[in-house]
Amino acid sequence: MAGSEKTEKATPKKRKDERKKGNTFQSKDVVSVVLLFVAFFVLNLLVPFIYQQIKNIYMAQMKKIVTMDTLTVASANQLFREGAIVFFATVLPVAVIIMIVAIIMSGVQTGFLVTGDALKPKFNRINPLSGIKRMFSLRSIVELLKSLAKVVLIIWIIYAVILSIIPMTPDMLVTKIDANMMFMSDQTMSMVQTVCMIFAVVAILDYAYQRYDYEKKLKMTKQEVKDEYKQTEGNPEIKGKIRQKQREMSMSRMMQMVPQADVIVRNPTHYAVALKYDMDNDVAPLVLAKGKDHIALRIVAVGEESKVLVKENKALARGLYESVEINEYIPAELYKAVAELMAWVYSTKKKENVK
Repeated sequence: MAGSEKTEKATPKKRKDERKKGNTFQSKDVVSVVLLFVAFFVLNLLVPFIYQQIKNIYMAQMKKIVTMDTLTVASANQLFREGAIVFFATVLPVAVIIMIVAIIMSGVQTGFLVTGDALKPKFNRINPLSGIKRMFSLRSIVELLKSLAKVVLIIWIIYAVILSIIPMTPDMLVTKIDANMMFMSDQTMSMVQTVCMIFAVVAILDYAYQRYDYEKKLKMTKQEVKDEYKQTEGNPEIKGKIRQKQREMSMSRMMQMVPQADVIVRNPTHYAVALKYDMDNDVAPLVLAKGKDHIALRIVAVGEESKVLVKENKALARGLYESVEINEYIPAELYKAVAELMAWVYSTKKKENVK
């Protein structure tokens, strides 16, 4: 069905959720190429040091062996320990550098994501049917073709290098070992550089494919986008009911304040504003309630039931409604008009008290 097609780009929430699960994209070929570059660059720098260390340990051990009457287990262990120390001293720096570079390259692509979700057991991974599907998926086919292409390229490069060296073999037989080693080192580095340059192109293409495949997998259907919106923003119907309930509660509280008003000014059915003024505590008259149309009629009705004075003043009622919020004092520009209104209120109440 058209509605089930994943045509929408992943939302920020979907990306965040997938990231929490450890689902990020990275190109292993990019990591491999960089490691290859770094490894052979470091080895090229350390070749003189490694060669010197191996030469020294070889000469030292040959001298020891010559002076030994018999080769015992203890002396053999000593020779092995000395050789192992030299081996680790020469190999460890290269191994540490490669490990650090591998972590950095993986971290750069994944944003240094650390999550334990990927370590959780997932029983669908041991499902034979799921395994067969993965074996014959487009991704598996692409990975297989990519691996075969890399193997063919490496074999072809090695074959080409060997063909170029074969004519020089007779000369190498009469050349010093040091010169032969330097020659082989140069040929090896040349071969590695060629491999790295070709694999760099493969890595760029693989990175583009991995990103495309990742974005494709993250795509959502229109229904999934709608469902996510409901989960994050709330169901519009429920939110509407909540807002309606809040308005009703606010209206109820406002109506409860109307009986405490000194006067209600109206226009005559469109606007109504209830005012209260306590000369000892208030700096100006306070708006207790206000409303328009049917709410205005309710304010007036509640006020009349509570015997609150009602005064019709179209301009003042509209001005108060538009410029003052509930539980706020009236602005200075309305002081004069409201003062006249309050004078009328006090005068009316005084007359009623006299009667």
